[in-house]
Amino acid sequence: MLDDLSTAASQAPWPVAYPQGYAVVDVETTGLARDDRIISAAVYRLDARGEVEDHWYTLVNPERDPGPVWIHGLTSDVLDGAPLFREIAGELSARLADRVLVAHNAVFDWSMLAREYARAQTEAPVRQRLCTIALSKELGLPLPNHKLESLAAHFGVVQQRAHHALDDARVLAEAFRPSLHAAASRGVRLPLLECRPLTEWSASPTIGRQASGGHSSSGGYRAGSWRPSRKRPPCPYPNPGRYEEGKPLKQGMRVAFSGDTSVERELLEDRAVEAGLHVATSLSRVTSLLVTNDPDSGTSKTVKARQYGTPVIDEAAFGQLLRDVEPAAEE
Repeated sequence: MLDDLSTAASQAPWPVAYPQGYAVVDVETTGLARDDRIISAAVYRLDARGEVEDHWYTLVNPERDPGPVWIHGLTSDVLDGAPLFREIAGELSARLADRVLVAHNAVFDWSMLAREYARAQTEAPVRQRLCTIALSKELGLPLPNHKLESLAAHFGVVQQRAHHALDDARVLAEAFRPSLHAAASRGVRLPLLECRPLTEWSASPTIGRQASGGHSSSGGYRAGSWRPSRKRPPCPYPNPGRYEEGKPLKQGMRVAFSGDTSVERELLEDRAVEAGLHVATSLSRVTSLLVTNDPDSGTSKTVKARQYGTPVIDEAAFGQLLRDVEPAAEE
């Protein structure tokens, strides 16, 4: 399989529009929420054709409890002496600079990195990202699911320590190279998305470094210590029902978002609210529309959308519809 892909790629001209370098990234975190923290990070730097140049790994003190230790294996005792993110941000930046960030479910890794950089009052030097899930779909790989282990198995890459950032990054780098060569040999356009750094951070007091037992010196982890979720005012318009293809959006429609977007999610949600739409955090039978660039993914929202028959459109179509939202009916 790998030999066939390499041979095909060597016989075809390399696409001139492809990036000149990649940074394959994996981060382990205290959880999945917006105020969770990175506890370890790994970067494999690859050249234009996916060959490994070097790799780097670090633990990171999250300044709070480490979360699901049974998954990542990193305890409070292990992380207590690790550097803070702001102390490794410069080294990490040097490894990300002028490269496309590559990750498996890249929206997650990018979001976690962007938030950590925002807390450190700086920006990640990343302008584009590439999700290997999206690339495997572009290539039509016959995978049973979108897990990293399935992608690795397809290319014969052996995983040694799942949920260890360094090994996950190695596995992804080894699986990305044949994927990249397959895309090049077939002239496939890489699914690159824009990365927009976050520029907001909380002015609240910083949580202290971990004390024994996994609690911070300020008395424990407080949700929202970086930037609390914004409480949007309730939508002033009643829900007019589901979106109908070929017709405009109407003020009051309940819109949910799922998956990776090229525009930062919060900016997209702000635009929707400004247009008079109701941004829903979950999907229900009364949701008017689901916006996703990956309708075939297995997220809870896409699954429910199929169950309920909720209309689904991609980000580009939604952007067009936002230009001319129909006013709510007068009562």
